[in-house]
Amino acid sequence: MARLLAEAGRAVTLWEFDATAARQLSDDREIPGKLPGIRLPDSVIVTSDLAAAVRDADVIAGITPSSAVRATARALNGNIRSDVLLVSLTKGIDIETGERMTEIYARESGISPVVALVGPSHAEEVARGVPTAVVAACSDAGQAERAQQVFSTERFRVYTSDDPIGVELGASLKNIVAIAAGIVDGLGYPSADNLKGALITRGLAEIARLGAAMGANPETFAGLSGVGDLVTTCLSKHSRNRHVGEQIGRGRKLPEILASMTMVAEGVDTTRAAVRLSRKHGVDMPIADAVSSVLFEGRPPKEALAELMTRPPKPEIRR
Repeated sequence: MARLLAEAGRAVTLWEFDATAARQLSDDREIPGKLPGIRLPDSVIVTSDLAAAVRDADVIAGITPSSAVRATARALNGNIRSDVLLVSLTKGIDIETGERMTEIYARESGISPVVALVGPSHAEEVARGVPTAVVAACSDAGQAERAQQVFSTERFRVYTSDDPIGVELGASLKNIVAIAAGIVDGLGYPSADNLKGALITRGLAEIARLGAAMGANPETFAGLSGVGDLVTTCLSKHSRNRHVGEQIGRGRKLPEILASMTMVAEGVDTTRAAVRLSRKHGVDMPIADAVSSVLFEGRPPKEALAELMTRPPKPEIRR
């Protein structure tokens, strides 16, 4: 995103929490282990001093892992202007509280409302200028439109939405279904297109059920942060969550998989959060339950899949 914004003529300061990594990125303008071959423009200032990075900013884009959002937002409080546009690009749900990322940013930073900017947007492709479309969601239409103007480029199209609940839930919960799709790939079927098509469709159904119970607009899940992000994450070679599922399907253990990754698979923590939310709101989420049992209870993937396939028959559309 720093590269995209800088190439669009924005003055960009990039905060890297690790001082050594910040110096290296400032000198080398590249992160070989994560985005090899992608060069950060010389105009981007890199610093490990968060207060200095945000003090005079008109716009702040929060792109930390979900586990770091609360601490980062708290550190922003008192160091940013009251009229700053705060935009969250993090996809996730807090395990303990069930809060969405924009809710955490607003609570801890003192800035409200916060815009969510999400959609089918793998970093690898955005960095290489592959045309991408996302959605900026906020309860304040003016703030969503402001984010749309800031982030839109010829290769990065931004739509707006007034449904941050639906947009953030769709962008977060799809990672659980991506883990399930990866498990299917890892199990070694010669072809499992039928099964993955069913997983994506039924996964979207349970995401929409939880979203409706939490006050989202059901139509949101037919959009970029719903079916768009879901299909992309379940099928893409870039998807970290699909990768985790695939390794699980091949028999590897979750701690070993996570220890070998250089980037965060948000779907692991989101699975825990989703199961808690489904219980709280009385929503049936069998795919999330199955993924949870495989990840955290050691259940064999084929056993969990067999249970999904033999659930009592019912209508596809519930009225």
